[in-house]
Amino acid sequence: MKNYFACFTFLLFINACLPEAIVASVSLKNIPIAAPYQEVDSAKSKKDKPTENTKVIDSVVLRNYVSKKIVDSIDVKKAALFPFNSLQQTLKASVSGVFVQEPNGEPGTSEQGMLIRGISRPFFTKSDVALAQPAIFINGIPLMQDNTFSDKIQKYDFSPLGSATNLLSAIDLDNVASIHVVKGLDAAAIYGPRAANGAILITTKNAHEGKREISFSSAYGFVDKDMVTTTNGVDESSFRKIFYDKFATAQERANVPGFLSDVSNENYYGASNWTDLYYKRAPIYTINGSITGGTSRSNFRFYGANSSSAGNADDAKLDKYVASFFINMLPLKWLTVSSMVNATKLTRDRNRNLRDRFAEMQYVPDLSSPIAPNKIVYSNLLDQYKHKSFDNNANNVIQGSFSLNAKIKKFDFLSRISFDYNENMRDVFYNSQLLDGNNYVSNYFGYNQRLNIDNVLSYSYTLDSKNDFNFLVGHTFTNDISKYNYGQGYKGPSDYVRINSVGGNPDKKDEYLKSLFLIVNRFTDKQKINLSSLYGKVEYSYHKEFFLTAVLRTDGASNMQPTNRWFFSPIVSAQWNLERIIAKNNLPVSRLKVNATWGRLGTLYTSDRYAAGPQYTSEIGWSANPNMSSYNGFGTITRPYSSGWVGYDIPWAYVQEASIGFEAGMLKDRLQAKIDLYSKTNKRMLLDVPTNAEYGYANTYQPGMDVNNRGVELALQAAILAPKKGGITWNVNFNAAYNTNKLNALPGGLNEITVGNQKLVVGKPIDRFWVLQSTGVYQRDIDVPVNPVNYQILNYKGLPLLAGDPKWKDLNGDYIINENDKIELGNFIPRITGNVSTDLTYKNFTLDLNFAFVGKRNILNQAAANRLDFAARAGSNDINSINEITFWQKGLDMANYPVYNPWSAVQAYRTDQDIFIENGAYLKLRSISIGYDITKAGFFKKQRNNFRRLYLYATALNVFTITPYTGGDPELVNYTGVDTGYGMSIPKTYSLGIKLDL
Repeated sequence: MKNYFACFTFLLFINACLPEAIVASVSLKNIPIAAPYQEVDSAKSKKDKPTENTKVIDSVVLRNYVSKKIVDSIDVKKAALFPFNSLQQTLKASVSGVFVQEPNGEPGTSEQGMLIRGISRPFFTKSDVALAQPAIFINGIPLMQDNTFSDKIQKYDFSPLGSATNLLSAIDLDNVASIHVVKGLDAAAIYGPRAANGAILITTKNAHEGKREISFSSAYGFVDKDMVTTTNGVDESSFRKIFYDKFATAQERANVPGFLSDVSNENYYGASNWTDLYYKRAPIYTINGSITGGTSRSNFRFYGANSSSAGNADDAKLDKYVASFFINMLPLKWLTVSSMVNATKLTRDRNRNLRDRFAEMQYVPDLSSPIAPNKIVYSNLLDQYKHKSFDNNANNVIQGSFSLNAKIKKFDFLSRISFDYNENMRDVFYNSQLLDGNNYVSNYFGYNQRLNIDNVLSYSYTLDSKNDFNFLVGHTFTNDISKYNYGQGYKGPSDYVRINSVGGNPDKKDEYLKSLFLIVNRFTDKQKINLSSLYGKVEYSYHKEFFLTAVLRTDGASNMQPTNRWFFSPIVSAQWNLERIIAKNNLPVSRLKVNATWGRLGTLYTSDRYAAGPQYTSEIGWSANPNMSSYNGFGTITRPYSSGWVGYDIPWAYVQEASIGFEAGMLKDRLQAKIDLYSKTNKRMLLDVPTNAEYGYANTYQPGMDVNNRGVELALQAAILAPKKGGITWNVNFNAAYNTNKLNALPGGLNEITVGNQKLVVGKPIDRFWVLQSTGVYQRDIDVPVNPVNYQILNYKGLPLLAGDPKWKDLNGDYIINENDKIELGNFIPRITGNVSTDLTYKNFTLDLNFAFVGKRNILNQAAANRLDFAARAGSNDINSINEITFWQKGLDMANYPVYNPWSAVQAYRTDQDIFIENGAYLKLRSISIGYDITKAGFFKKQRNNFRRLYLYATALNVFTITPYTGGDPELVNYTGVDTGYGMSIPKTYSLGIKLDL
């Protein structure tokens, strides 16, 4: 309540103290002046007209450089009702051709991602996923995300170093006026190489002239906890008894894990009552306010907000604080001055998973016994986190710009300087009781900063009544700097020493900067990349019916090799509006447009290492941990290189696209349809290719990988019940997209390559699962086939198959089961995505529903494989063998799987077989909202002059899911389509809110 009262009181105070005629807009009705590239409609606002009390001046309206006709938009006003905690969640199930991955429901996690028009490259690591993300622009400022170069020092690829917070969580929807999605090169061309994977254009609300306006918005709600059925040692013993009775030898029976060997152990065989400590119904809230005002010569807008998002497990949450300021001035009738500052602070309480903790420490202790499901035991563990350890995560984000816009006759010149800066901090201390008697400390600080200088000149020319031209030339210079410092310390002198401090006598060289921790690792890196772009654009229109646009640009990047520093990109598009022909011939459609595009656009590398030419990665480590230069505290000697050779002639990679689209309206536009067909090929991409051992390197970076994506996108809008005063209106929107991909080429003319668990074959999709086919189980040893030539029994990579082992198909007939016997089965990127939304309005009530669907997509259920593979995982010092507290809940149906011998030498329940590939399609009721506009109510008639809007609403998110998948939520899969079982659930969320505009 204090937050509500303080915010509202502050806004009223500002309203009372500021003079009525302060600052003013130059009639920026559509977009902020700081956004030189984003375009909506170019028509002037009614506010451009001078009033009786305003000196008559020429109104200034920004020139717009990207047509609204070639981008997709979402309804921000509706989206702002929901407690989305990231941009990805906002865009999920909103635009055709945009697929949002959310493998973890933890609020603020950086694991969320977006793909526009398919997967552009194979995903081997999270760094590859980052390279496939679209660019994000706020008011024309290209945002920087955390650089992935720190991933190179990580042993595990679970989450990035530092806070691992999604920086797009900093975007506050109540401060946003519009969100446009750029999918094709016709719109992406003006944004350059950063937009090669598409772009998201965000325009914030801006200052404008008129009476002072105050807006206040607040919502309160909660995330619901999961209802699960718990298990204990009795259930686990019953589950394993099936295998022990059928396959266990005397030795294996004698080696029952310790936590199951004693049925009198109440910690494991007693009450399983841990859920109330892990799953919780947690509160969420948001509160914000803004004040806007000014005259036609200058105006301002101030915005402030605070929100808290929560997960439904492990006390995870994200807190956000936002402050924004905008000011526009018109010192001369032809000159507009505009500036903005937008700042956000994010703090995050992360999960307390064992896997994530061990990954941070790069150390795996004894895993022979899982956490006990007993509430007292689990509570003691949590107390170690809460009172004797800490994990502080914070991010600061700020954007700003200053621009001058001069409009003289038909010339329009815009000069702008802008920046984006973010910093990432994490401080960790785990006490000795959490780590086999050894404590641990780590500190991370990183920052990313981007400086942009834009200059754009445009000129409009009308040849005659039928022929119009628009010319534009521009130059953009961007300077990016990324840096991090990271330190780890093990075996501190005491649990009371919780920082990786330094000490010693500076006069003695051997004691200076000596750490208090016995084992210390320090890492640092810094990267600078400059991008210079020169571009020109010509638009021609004939009779306002036929439009032809050409964009030519050349981009030079400092992280490219000198012989390939610049890249030239041509993009041509055309549009034909057939409305006049329709009217003349009395056709049954009310509107019809045809557009086509062809072009290519360079893509940027995020690393600067390729610019230096031939080099390799230096590695001074040991096999168990290549990032540590010692083993058990003692120095070791290794070869200083094994991977990462970079040669000469690394060229620009680029994307080439051809598309055609149609738009039509029928029944006086009550039914509207839009369909786009495209073929997009990412060419000359780098791939880390395994090479001959004689070279001394395990792999080399080589260009030449080409991936094609083809698809069709459909959008339908239907006004089923037309608006009538006081009546019911009903609108339905349907979006669907179909996408498929194919590998066209590999470097060096290779036909196929295997990297880790993934196999790439030219002519095949890059998102396939390659698995062994199982046709049953061998009941007896004599049932296993024998090679009639040499009498060798069928084997798996040299290990003979025996009774209880899977019947894997030997496809090539060589009596050896290996990689050559794997088939492609299923795909982890969905071929079909879309949504159906509907809104009904009756008098002052509104009801909105949005259904999301995904089809022709598969999931590899690794969580089930790990559960069945208990024998191989037992006691294994492997981070993938960790059992979290959620190990003690039901989730596996043995009726779906064959009974193999879990002690088999061939690892019978290995994940790379078809029994774990499942249908991952789903239909989800994504969101519901119901609202009531009080300002339109009859009893409120006398107060309408004082209120522009008073809206009450209720929302629900993630209401239900229908899916054939037998695991958990089909959304909780990682970037390679694997359900690891470690992702926190995406919770059902409910909220009540109010929006007040004065």
